[in-house]
Amino acid sequence: MKIYEEKNRVIVSGLEDFEPKHVFECGQCFRWDKEEDGSYTGIAHSRVLNVKKEGDIVIFDNTSRADFEGIWMDYFDIGRDYSAIKDRLRKLDEHLERSVEFGYGIRLLKQDVWETTVSFIISANNAIPKIKKTIETLSYLANEEAVEYKGRKFYAFPSPLTIQRFHETCVDNCKAGYRAQYIKDSCNMIIRKDVDLERLDELDSHECRKELMRLPGVGPKVADCIMLFALQKFDAFPVDVWVKRVISSLYSQEDMSLNKMREFALDRFGELAGFAQQYLFYYARENGVGRK
Repeated sequence: MKIYEEKNRVIVSGLEDFEPKHVFECGQCFRWDKEEDGSYTGIAHSRVLNVKKEGDIVIFDNTSRADFEGIWMDYFDIGRDYSAIKDRLRKLDEHLERSVEFGYGIRLLKQDVWETTVSFIISANNAIPKIKKTIETLSYLANEEAVEYKGRKFYAFPSPLTIQRFHETCVDNCKAGYRAQYIKDSCNMIIRKDVDLERLDELDSHECRKELMRLPGVGPKVADCIMLFALQKFDAFPVDVWVKRVISSLYSQEDMSLNKMREFALDRFGELAGFAQQYLFYYARENGVGRK
């Protein structure tokens, strides 16, 4: 992999296993939008970035090499050998082999824990366009920090203190519905350190899941999403409607409960369960697996 900087952008050649569409449309994030030229623009860590792939190079626009190496390499999990992970998954069964080939460019993002928590509380029983709109509206109304890029303003996600001290009404007005109270209550618990987000990565997956589920609006699926998409606990296996369909359709005739599906996945995929979940989820959703 070669990295060089040119006019406020970083160009990377030889970056294997990275396809922007797969990364940003596999269900793990909500603040990246596709542009007319096929690139994706989003905001994370109070910075706006545009990502575009042209042939065998990936262009990261609106960043310096220092920020790319200090922030974005970690965010995009660039240091991890996904080819080795995919090789291991392919050998497990034909369904994973097919899913890995389909979503070959997926990488698991390392997102902010608080933003991920609120985002997946909002995601419960909700459609992706509405989830994205609610998150954008919450960020806009809180107005914690605005960043301009190509004539557009992007708003950083509000911290718990911002919401509690100054802009609690922004939660009521962001069209989160019944989830608004969950967000405010979770915010207060986190500020009081009833749940300490900063020490979650020190806990094993079982204890981390239990701790997260103390937050209002965080059930097993949302907890697993937070663990997988923010804390890099790769044995987490979020089960939603698409994962339920793919497990039921491809792996078992039994209509298993969500807990049994999770146990099945952990037993079958082990420490790679989270990676398997993303490949299976993306394959199932894009191909309508199990849809009647």
